[in-house]
Formats: sequence, structure tokens, C-alpha cells
Amino acid sequence: MCGRARCTLRADDIPRACYRNNSSVRNLHMDRYRPSYNVSPGHHLPVVRREQGSSSSASAAGAAAAASESDAVVVHCMKWGLIPSFTKKSDKPDHYKMFNARSESISEKASFRRLIPKNRCLVAVEGFYEWKKDGQKKQPYYIHFKDGRPLVFAALYDAWENSEGEILYTFTILTTSSSSALQWLHDRMPVILGDKVSTDTWLNGSSSSKFDNMLKPYEETTDLVWYPVTPAMGKPSFDGPECINEIKLKIEGSNPITKFFSTKAAKKEESSNLEEKNSCAESFKTDPPKSFKKEPETQDNTAFSSFTEKGDQDSRSNPISKFFSTKGIKEEESNSEEKKSSAEYFMTDPPKTKSFKKEPDTEDNKALSFFTGKGDQDSTSSVVHSQDGPAKCQLKRDYEEFNADLEKNNDETSKLCSTPARKKGNPKDCSDKQPTLFSYFGKS
Repeated sequence: MCGRARCTLRADDIPRACYRNNSSVRNLHMDRYRPSYNVSPGHHLPVVRREQGSSSSASAAGAAAAASESDAVVVHCMKWGLIPSFTKKSDKPDHYKMFNARSESISEKASFRRLIPKNRCLVAVEGFYEWKKDGQKKQPYYIHFKDGRPLVFAALYDAWENSEGEILYTFTILTTSSSSALQWLHDRMPVILGDKVSTDTWLNGSSSSKFDNMLKPYEETTDLVWYPVTPAMGKPSFDGPECINEIKLKIEGSNPITKFFSTKAAKKEESSNLEEKNSCAESFKTDPPKSFKKEPETQDNTAFSSFTEKGDQDSRSNPISKFFSTKGIKEEESNSEEKKSSAEYFMTDPPKTKSFKKEPDTEDNKALSFFTGKGDQDSTSSVVHSQDGPAKCQLKRDYEEFNADLEKNNDETSKLCSTPARKKGNPKDCSDKQPTLFSYFGKS
């Protein structure tokens, strides 16, 4: 499409730009023309059209006069943005609605089809603007001929009378698909007539002529050049030579501020990842998984946890802890020696009783006799071999009596310590043989 253009040509340069050097030229409403670097729809622009009385289908008698009339052109200043003649007089004209017409469909739409036979015209400008879309941003480019000659566009015009009886002449510029050189910029471009043959055919051709060969993209890539200009010219009120001044586009990553913020964002991301890892590790230390059973807090657990947190190194380095640990080991060794001496004393000097109760021959007694018969060779061999037969039997009976009393006391203690919530079962008979300590040692 073509929505902005530059036209600073003088009125007498316009016919020559359209290759109308030898034609008679008549100017119409040229006092409305204002040269501008930023022309938009709704502004006045000079167009070149044929005289309404001239016709290419003249009679043979007046062929010479018709030929001279066909060369006559009018430089007519019209408004850019077509208003069809069938528009209601009371309607407010909208010049942005039809400032372009697709050349592929002008023979199909009623607004343009009726204008092809007699209402063709030429528009001469020095260049036009096109916008490159980059996401939400749009960058304008200025396109012109490399040698500086004007560009000539194919156009159609019409006349509309408003409610006040004023006749308004308007025009639209034809567009086509973009050339291979400009496809990166936009998919449409104006129809450019680059020589005298094409301008003569479009301006003076008969209604039966085919214009398909002319209404094509301009593929002379060496002629057209373009460069970026300031985005400020997007406003129709912005005008002046600044509109066509070339600017340098900012390359992504070249701006030091952009580099600073990109580096800062990368560092921030790395620090956030590191903080997340540290927080996960700390949370695992402070809040262990719920699957582990939590022990009730007691004095022993508290002491043990404090000991494990401080570590063995602190406890070993403390001289007080060394003293108490050594003292504890010595107390354990003294207790073991006392137990050993008491056992030896019992074996050598058994308790004296007036009478001993004879136990019945049971499996427990047999196991006890087997155990005491073998005994511990290291602790009792000297005692057994030093006494005779009657002394051995007396020692055996004393030991059995001592164990029986001990078992009785243990049973009474276990009954007292048992919890009352435990369900009592059926008491077993005394005749039931329960496994005891002696049967265990006997089996071994």
C-alpha cells in the first residue's frame, strides 16, 4: 500500500515528470497545491489527466483534430482519497477509506470499474514511505529512485457533488503485489510506470485495452533505493526535510544499557537458583521428613541431641569430659571384679543351712545338673576337684535352693510391675511345662 508520499515538485515540472513534454497543458485548481515532505490522504496533490473533450475514438474526418486534442492534458489539483460519485450528498467524505485500490480487482468492484474507460490519471511524486512491522513497533522507510527522478503512479479519479453544490475531485492510487526486492518490507507497493510507453498507454489507451501487463510490480531493482527515517513522520502534522533524513537503527545488544540489564538479569537468576538450593538444604536440616518417628523430648534425648550436634571432637577436647569418661570406665571395671569375686566366694563358701529340700527329678533339674556338672572350667575347676563327693552334692543343693528363691522373687517383682491394662488370660496349671532358663541352657 501507499499511504504517505513526498511531493515538493513545482507545478511546471509535473507534466515533464509524466513525459508530457510536447503536450498542451492546462492547470486547474493549482492554487490549492502545497508542496510537502509528508503528504497523507485528504491533502491536495496535482494529477495529470486527459481533457474531457478528447477521445481516442474519433471519426475519420476529424482524425487530425482529435489527435491534437488527445495530447492535451490537464494538471488538476485533487484530493487524495477517492469519494465515489454515487456517495450521498449529505455524507461526510472519508478520504482514508479508498486512498488505495487493488489493481487485481478494479475491474470487479463498481467503485472502480466504471472509472477505467475515461477516468485514468497519473500521479507524480518524489518518493513514498512504507512501514516495517517488528512486533508492536513500526519503522518507516523512505523509497525513491536512485537517480532522483520522480516516480509516476497509475491512478483513477472521480467527481462528487456535496450538499452545497460544490464538486469535489478525488483520486486513488493503484497498488500491486510487492517486488522481490521489497517483499521484506511490505507485501504491497504502488503501481510504478517507469517509461513514456507505459504512461501513454495508461493515459491515452482505449477502453478495450488490456492493462494487465502494466499493472505489475516494478522489478527494476537497481533503480529503487530505500533507507530508514524518523518515526516522527508518522504524524501527518510532522513536515519538513527531517522526514527524509536517514537514521541509524539500534542493533539489539549494542546498547550498553541493554547489556547492563541483561547481565544483571542473568546474575539475578543465578543467585536466585543458588538461594533456592541453600534454602532446600537448610529446610531438610531443620525440618526432617515426616516419615521419621519423632521421639518424645526427655532429659536423655536432649542430652544426646546436644552431644551429637557438638560432635565428638568437642567432647574429646574437653578435659572434664575426659575425666568423667575415664572414671566411668574404671567404675564399670570395678563392678565386674566385684561380681566375679562374689561368685568365687559363693562357690568356695556356700551358705550354711540346717536342712535342704530335695527337688524332684525334672527336665529343669537334669539341665541344671548337666550345666553344673560341666560348669565353667576357668572359675570352678579348682573348687570341684578340691572337694570330695558329699561336698559336691551339698554345693549343688545349695545352688539350686538359691536359684529357686531368686526365681520366686523375680516372679513377684514382674507381677507388681506389670501394667493393669493388660488383659488377663486363663491361668495355666502348675503341671504345664513352661520353658525356663534352665531348659534353655540344657538344650544348648
